[in-house]
Amino acid sequence: MSQNNLTCAVVQSGSILFDLNATIDLFAVKLNQAAKVGAKLVVFPEAFIGGYPKGHDFGARVGSRTAAGRDVFVQYYNSALDLQSPEFIRISKAVKSARVFVVVGVIERDAGTLYCTLLYFNMDGELTGKHRKVMPTAMERLIWGFGDGSTLQVQDWEVGKTGGLICWENYMPLARTHCYSQGVELYCAPTVDDRPVWTPLMQTIAVEGRCFVLSAVQFMRRSNAPKDYICADGDEPETILINGGSCIISPFGELLAGPVFGEDCILLADIDKTQLIRGKFDLDTTGHYSRPDIFQLQVDTKPKSPVQTFD
Repeated sequence: MSQNNLTCAVVQSGSILFDLNATIDLFAVKLNQAAKVGAKLVVFPEAFIGGYPKGHDFGARVGSRTAAGRDVFVQYYNSALDLQSPEFIRISKAVKSARVFVVVGVIERDAGTLYCTLLYFNMDGELTGKHRKVMPTAMERLIWGFGDGSTLQVQDWEVGKTGGLICWENYMPLARTHCYSQGVELYCAPTVDDRPVWTPLMQTIAVEGRCFVLSAVQFMRRSNAPKDYICADGDEPETILINGGSCIISPFGELLAGPVFGEDCILLADIDKTQLIRGKFDLDTTGHYSRPDIFQLQVDTKPKSPVQTFD
């Protein structure tokens, strides 16, 4: 392929909930499968490593928490990924072995707080950047912290400028605009939102940003969780907790792959990067199609620490 052509993949699969090492094993298998069919960029779903505890309430009610719910949080915390751990090194080595660029959703453990995070690995297995979800949705705020503006950078990789947002962050127009302003070409939208309305949102982003959109969604059954897992969505092993809906979309909103529901799969698309410039010909929302004399966006990209010490 020429430098303007690229094979991309999105992986649709579910975590092994509360089992970090088994999920990393699954990550390596899916990654190698995608690499063997020619993918140079592989995108995994939100919270793929660390897991998305769909249907659990962690024993929380307004004004109270249960001891049993705290016990479940301990399990979840212990299955999250510390970026200084041997488990992280395993992931890095798997990426280096596959020789592909990878975007993967993880639950990141940092001291006493968990974050829903995207990790960006180059083909040498080096972590070039990360994005912490800035706006967890609803009950997610109970178990995840909030990211800040310091992790919103688009990665300037040789395959193209790669970045994006997690799940419902993609409903935040100003956050999307910040991505567009960095020249994002390969917009990654990992999620667990399996509703049919997700696809038209991805098409809107592709057209609005004149970028390729790669959305990886988990496909998770009740059997992916432990037998004693309390789940509001059902306890039969074959109960589908997250139903997929992954897709790859062109800068003109065309479906290049997917959406696929109801199964594990790897979606592939051969993309032509000249489509990026063809699209910008008549629409560049942070360039010639903007009106900065009327509309301006300010983005604070400084890290925010709750404790600052001074001599």
